[in-house]
Amino acid sequence: MQPYATARRLSAGLAANEFSAAELIDHYLSAINAANPRSNAFITINEAGARAAAAAADEARRQGHATALTGVPMAHKDIFCTQGVLTTCASHMLHNFVAPYDATVVQQLQNAGAVCVGKANMDEFAMGSSNENSAYGAVANPWSAAHVPGGSSGGSAAAVGAGLVPLATGTDTGGSIRQPAAFCGITGLKPTYGRVSRYGMIAFASSLDQGGPLAHDAEDAALMFSYMAGFDEKDSTSADRHDAWLAQIPEHGIGDLPGNLTIGLPTSFFAALDDTSHLDQVRRELEGLGHTCVDITLPNADAAIPAYYVIAGAEASTNLSRYDGVRFGHRCENPQSLEDLYERSRSEGFGEEVKRRILTGTYALSVGYFDAYYVKAQKVRRLISNDFISAFKQVDVILTPTAPGPAFEAGALTKDPVAMYQQDKFTVPVSLAGLPALSMPCGFAEGLPLGAQLIAPAFREDLILALARDFQRQTDWHTQHPQVAS
Repeated sequence: MQPYATARRLSAGLAANEFSAAELIDHYLSAINAANPRSNAFITINEAGARAAAAAADEARRQGHATALTGVPMAHKDIFCTQGVLTTCASHMLHNFVAPYDATVVQQLQNAGAVCVGKANMDEFAMGSSNENSAYGAVANPWSAAHVPGGSSGGSAAAVGAGLVPLATGTDTGGSIRQPAAFCGITGLKPTYGRVSRYGMIAFASSLDQGGPLAHDAEDAALMFSYMAGFDEKDSTSADRHDAWLAQIPEHGIGDLPGNLTIGLPTSFFAALDDTSHLDQVRRELEGLGHTCVDITLPNADAAIPAYYVIAGAEASTNLSRYDGVRFGHRCENPQSLEDLYERSRSEGFGEEVKRRILTGTYALSVGYFDAYYVKAQKVRRLISNDFISAFKQVDVILTPTAPGPAFEAGALTKDPVAMYQQDKFTVPVSLAGLPALSMPCGFAEGLPLGAQLIAPAFREDLILALARDFQRQTDWHTQHPQVAS
């Protein structure tokens, strides 16, 4: 079977009886089992479940009930609850947690016939930018095992980037779909906040978390997104939207752009890079397609990182308080008192980065500091959101770098959390504003992929998906793949 085949190609092969879903899943499971000891992209490989789902997919096709994803292999980030399968969030705290129900996203993709081959590695509780914070070990970048794949959806991105699956789910709180997509040379979409249900997605920061697809190209990302999106009454933050263009994707693909676009280039984002040649080439390609690029300003973007880490830490402190050794999760041995149970269960169960964020978040919420930190961070968030609102009165889409550079070496930033946090400086402002954004491959530096980020107004994923699709029809960055990680 063709290496790095898209989901659309595999779906066409299944429809034409070139191979069965059972044969396809056997092929991918064999590749995953061979690669995983080296890549560590998967925490759990769901062989029995995948083969059963493949058999069901073949039966659905025989009966004429197939969708565009029926029988297509995919992976779930290990933050989505999957009934009967371990859901660890890459944490020792949940090392033995088998979810009793499916997350809405899991159920939607299962209903579409997609076959989950396993649960992808990640930064613990989605806290990290390198996938080095997993209790199950770091993930290797498919282009170079000496480099990180990005985080926190590093396992999902590495699995797609290595050709182990054509599709994977990820979550994005401050850049955790887009940054690993850039580092692994694939396409990743962070939808508008509220577009994809958070029910059954283990919470990090509830006002920021959003699920989305990782794929080889924008068309596959759009296809997967069309099955993930939708209103869910089980999620109080779910947006009740019924966009016709989204429903048309499985049958007709991404629609055409409404016309030539005006694309904004934030001057401060470009000035922060030593080399903008890859983005200059993106600009030329987009202008060649008839679009107009203009400089814009986002005056408060530099304040995004400190505001984000106050808000996200505060929400993490609250969300993770439930892991106390009593209700579920890791429980310490032979506690001497209730206080000892709490302290040791949480100290043993959480990793260093998670504990750092819980402590800083608790501090920001404490009496005497709430107004100085948390309230002020929320005011900054509003300023950043207003900057985007003003910008979108002038332009249709915004183009920025996804990350400051290509993937960095493993271990290079683990001792410097502030430097690690700066890896998200181009993605975090978008998350604070709740806007949709997409990262697409656009070049290489030192043999490692680079990504460009497209940002749209709320609920206008159609603009950035169509623009990325048109860009990818003119370029071949998204079709270049690693041969063997070294």
